[in-house]
Order: sequence, then C-alpha cells, then structure tokens
Amino acid sequence: MKKLIPLLLLLPMAAWATGPQVTIYNDGFATVKETRTLQLTKGVSTVRVTDMSRQLEPDSVMLRELGKKPFGVRILEQSFVNDPLTEGLLLYQLEGQNVRFEEKRRDGTIKEHRGKVIRSGYIPGGRSEQPIIETDGAVRFSLPGQPVFEGLDPAAFLKPSLVWQLAAERAGECPVEVAYVTEGMSWEATYNLVMPAEGGDTFDFSGWISLQNETGKDFTDTTVKLIAGDVQKLDRGFDGRFGVDVVMEMAVADAMPEERSFDEFHLYTLPRPVQVRNNELKQVEFLRASGVKGTRYYVYNPLVDARYWRRLNSDPDYGQTAIKKVGVRIEIENRENNQLGVPLPKGRMRLYRTDVDGRREFIGENELDHLPKNEKLKLEMGSAFDLVGERKQTDFSVDTTAQRMSETIEIKLRNRKEKEAVEIRVIEPLYRAANWKISAASAEWTRFDSHTIEFRVPVLADGETVLTYTVNYSW
Repeated sequence: MKKLIPLLLLLPMAAWATGPQVTIYNDGFATVKETRTLQLTKGVSTVRVTDMSRQLEPDSVMLRELGKKPFGVRILEQSFVNDPLTEGLLLYQLEGQNVRFEEKRRDGTIKEHRGKVIRSGYIPGGRSEQPIIETDGAVRFSLPGQPVFEGLDPAAFLKPSLVWQLAAERAGECPVEVAYVTEGMSWEATYNLVMPAEGGDTFDFSGWISLQNETGKDFTDTTVKLIAGDVQKLDRGFDGRFGVDVVMEMAVADAMPEERSFDEFHLYTLPRPVQVRNNELKQVEFLRASGVKGTRYYVYNPLVDARYWRRLNSDPDYGQTAIKKVGVRIEIENRENNQLGVPLPKGRMRLYRTDVDGRREFIGENELDHLPKNEKLKLEMGSAFDLVGERKQTDFSVDTTAQRMSETIEIKLRNRKEKEAVEIRVIEPLYRAANWKISAASAEWTRFDSHTIEFRVPVLADGETVLTYTVNYSW
C-alpha cells in the first residue's frame, strides 16, 4: 500500500463557483472578486484556495460570507504559496524524511537508494544551493538519483494558492466571496478615425477596448468592468514580460459596454461575460459612430518651444528657427449632436483616409488623453507634405534707457498643392517682455492668450503668401 506524503500542500480544497468579477484599471492592475465554497469544521481548520493570480497582493485579500446563516468565519493566518509544483519544492517539503531515489546506470539498469533529505537544495523564491542527502551510512552533497515521490495527492498545489487558518463557529459548506488586488491585468482604449476622400470632413469613429492578462491565471465566464481615470496606486516595481496571443471579438449588435460615472472616474461594464486567458490580449468593440463632423486645418508654429520670459529678453538671436513644417490638426466636438457625447478614456487614435478606390489607408496616429463629453477632441496628424513655412527676423532694436524694444518678423507660407487653396493658422508667441503692442501687420490677427497671437492666412494653390508684423515691447 502506498503511503501519502504528509505535505503542507495536501489540504482541504475550496470549490470553484462560476462567474468571477474583474475590475481592470488603466495602470496595469485589477481587483478580482470570486465566489468559492469552503469546507469548514467547527473551531480552527486549515483551508486551501487554489488557482489564484500569480501576481496577487496578499495583503489586499478580503473574505466575505455570502450565506444567509453566518458561520462567523475569521482568518487567523494566511500564507500565499506562489511556487509551482517542482521536484525541488517537494524535496524541500520532505526535509528530514526518507525518500527513494532511482539511479540509472550506463547499462540501462536501475539501482534504488533510500536516503534522508538533510537539505533539499531548494530555496523558496527560485534560488538553490547544494543538496545534502544521507544514504548508505554516508552523507553526500548531491542527489543519489532521480527522486521518486510515492502517493502524491492529485490535489497538491499546481497553481498559486492561499492557505488559511480559519476559525468558524460551526461546520459545513460556507459560500464566500474572495476579493483581492492583482498586478498583471491592464486595459486600454484604441480608436479608429476614418476620414472620407479628400474634400470631406465627416468621419467614421470606432473604439476598441484591449484587455491584457499577464496574471498567470485564466478567467472564464468573467464579468468585466473597466475603470477609466488616473487612480493613485503605489508602484511595487513589478516588470513582467510575457508573450501574448491576440483575440478579436465583435460586440453583439447594439450591445456596447455600459458607461456611468463612478466616484471621480468613469466605469465601463462589458455587456456579456468574457473569457480572458493568461498571456492573452483580447479586444472588444465599445464605440461605433458615423457621420461625425470635424474640422481639419493647418498650423504653422515654428516657435512651439518658445516661452515668455518673466524678465526682459533682449537677445536678438533668441527665437530664430529653421523649422519649415506645417502641421495638420483635426478638432471634433465630443457632443451628442455630433453622434458622440460619451466620455472617451485615454488611448491610441489611428487615422485612416479613404482613397479614390474606396480603400482605407493608414496616415498616422496620436495619443488621446481622457476626454469628458462635451469637450473638444484635438488631434495632431503630423506634417503636410506640400506646405512649407519660413520665419525670419527682418528688424530688431532695443532702447534700454527708454525701456522699449521693437521687432519685425516676416513669415513666408508656400502651398505646393496644384489644385487646392488652403488656410494656414500661424501661431506667434510674444515672449520678450510683459507688455506688447502690434504696431503693424499685413493680415488680421487675434489674441490667443496673454502672450500669443494667431493669424489665419489664405494661400492660393501653387502660391505663396508673405506675412509680416511688427511688435513693440515695453517694460
């Protein structure tokens, strides 16, 4: 008759119940709530709950009874066992006991040894040292063969587990909810903005939720909630690196995730349970809109990094630039009357343009920060190939006695599109002193803020427009 090995691993098992709930946050962590059934005895008992996340934070574990008649369960002691079942771990559990070893000889025969495990060589956490085995009246610093573990209970730890010392007022099957925080789960939003052929600014807008699971655990038939917002959490320094499988799922028609405010954040609930396997990247559509109107325009801002100096800046060379690129931007009102009007969580926005053959071509991408409804979505699409700007200083003077300064700027804007006239918005920061006045300008301008002005300059197809202005500073 085979003898069962008396391992700490061989403890009463907590049964699964279906329907775990997972709430995933933007920043790579999640809260997990699972229903389990514990086999309790009156008084103190040891219970094992297996198949936990490998990145579970043990000090976050909470246990709540679900039954109508309470058992008065209290956790007296908790251990989180996160080592996989290996030869080293089993030898570690058997230190001080005799184990059978099989030595395979060169002629193919097997010789058996029995030895006492003085030191297994296994160190919890993945490290190791030289084993010590007492066999045949001698001590050796190596294993005398392959260890044979007889009568291993099939319920032994194969997955990360919690081991509890529980106190209960009565015996029986106690349904509980186990809740904890885990690293290794994250989500992000990705968006696709499809623009029509040249000449139109009515877009198709779609959004996807990407769920990534790197916890070492599969989640089956899981109710998933997503928290959008910047939730403060201390960084524990984990840097897990895993390969992933990608799974795409189209949401059931007219069954998009439900969105609502939650505390200072926004919460999205997926419309049906999903399965998120370990090392899997799953995507679910959460937003679809057509007929979204937007404004596409061009911006020349060569002094994008220039800043207003609190003190006088009389350096004539400050602000000189060789930047010639003209940027392309899109603005979209996130409002219900524009087919949107929903909070948009931060994520990546990919831009596509419909070609004359009806096919969609990728033309760029941008990062989108959390955007409340009724706010304006602003996207930078890179630079226009056929538009060029040149900025130079044509006059500069400073009179420190009179505390005044004058500067004249010339900006040339060229449009190399053969058939299309454009308007370019020119952004000019007035950074030299606190007080300024535009004394001359070749085009109308508006005050953008206290130290910035904006010109809107039309440029004909295959043409050039020269913009000049003079600004007087005083202090």
